[in-house]
Amino acid sequence: MVSGILTVFSSLLPRGKSCPTPSLVSQPGFFSLNFSYRIVSMNISDLFKYKKVLFSLEIFPPKKDSPYNVIYNSLLKMRGIPADFISVTYGAGGSAAQRDKTVEIASLIRTTYHVEPVAHLTCVNNNRDQIDHLLEQLRANHIQNIMVLRGDITPTAELSDDFRYASDLAAYIKKADPGFNLLGACYPEIHYQAATMDEDIANLKYKIDAGVTQLATQLFFDNEKFYAFLDKIARANITIPISAGIMPITSLNQIERTVALSGASVPHKMARMFSRYSDSPKALFDAGIHYAIEQIVDLIDHDVQGIHLYTMNNVETATRISDAIQNLLDAENLPRINT
Repeated sequence: MVSGILTVFSSLLPRGKSCPTPSLVSQPGFFSLNFSYRIVSMNISDLFKYKKVLFSLEIFPPKKDSPYNVIYNSLLKMRGIPADFISVTYGAGGSAAQRDKTVEIASLIRTTYHVEPVAHLTCVNNNRDQIDHLLEQLRANHIQNIMVLRGDITPTAELSDDFRYASDLAAYIKKADPGFNLLGACYPEIHYQAATMDEDIANLKYKIDAGVTQLATQLFFDNEKFYAFLDKIARANITIPISAGIMPITSLNQIERTVALSGASVPHKMARMFSRYSDSPKALFDAGIHYAIEQIVDLIDHDVQGIHLYTMNNVETATRISDAIQNLLDAENLPRINT
């Protein structure tokens, strides 16, 4: 009976929060439960069993010439956002100290803000010894969830002889420690190095076969491209959960840089918006947030399994979007009773 009570209690706990450790206190004729709290890690793929739509954030460590208190202040201000998890990107081209910051920030998210973190790891610049060291750091900090990526290849990048692709890294981690939960990336508008979408989907299946349990997409601005992508991967029998990657574009410089790096197409509606408000930065900022909210509302209406918000460490953007969609997420995630 007691174990049944504890099972029900555990299932009702907010995901990513502190988990109570129960102990029985015997009294004549009855018992009571005392709870002491401890922080536990969680396999976030389990979240999809309990919620219809997940909402997550992505942040990045500061560049080497930027103070780290900036990201800590941003996290402090974002702590009111009810995210299911927060991913922390990885400075593949930076120093070992910079890369260690990914682990440090992820640990802070878990222990201080009680949100489950996802730490990014890349193939670029990392050999097996370096990956082993990072895995040990993650274990020591009770970080269970990893986003496995190849990483950006730059002219100065020293490519690893041990890992060429994200699937190689995923397979190595799963063999080294099956306890890690692995996330991967996918590309609704095709990876820039893939010859065809079919080839890109075949590569995606390699990652899944290597142990990836859920996916987050590259950013996109045209939902129809995402829906077409979902149809194609469904025909390829890919069934793991996918979160849609959304990046609010709030300045002209941002759109030029983002499109150049991601290759995402810009719909006519979005291009018209930027043309209309190009001389008014404040109006453009608001319009960019509104466009992202419209995207998310449409995605939720089409039964997306997750929204992954690329925050660019911008507290106002993340907060305004979260506030705008929270009631929708609450309604979608109401417990459903089977009759």
